[in-house]
Amino acid sequence: MGKKLYVGNLPYSASSEEIRALFEQAGEIRDVAVITDRETGRSKGFGFVEMATEEGAQEAIRRFNGYPMSNRPLTVNEARPREERPMQRRDSRPGGGGRRF
Repeated sequence: MGKKLYVGNLPYSASSEEIRALFEQAGEIRDVAVITDRETGRSKGFGFVEMATEEGAQEAIRRFNGYPMSNRPLTVNEARPREERPMQRRDSRPGGGGRRF
């Protein structure tokens, strides 16, 4: 069974291919996802790597937590389940609905 890892403090220029190449050093990878902003397409500076085995995941954490990538120390740990967020009401009026003077 695979293990999903959170990878934080990524350089904004980091690609999925770069992350895959790095983490393959620790073991087999099932999936890599760098999270991007929906509107701009720019990286948000974090992502997820799914390792094929628990052993590979533990090795990746040991090797790459604190690993410098473009002078940024990576944060690597087990991913937590996604929290459910309440739906936010979108105001359809222009201007965000604030008071106007």
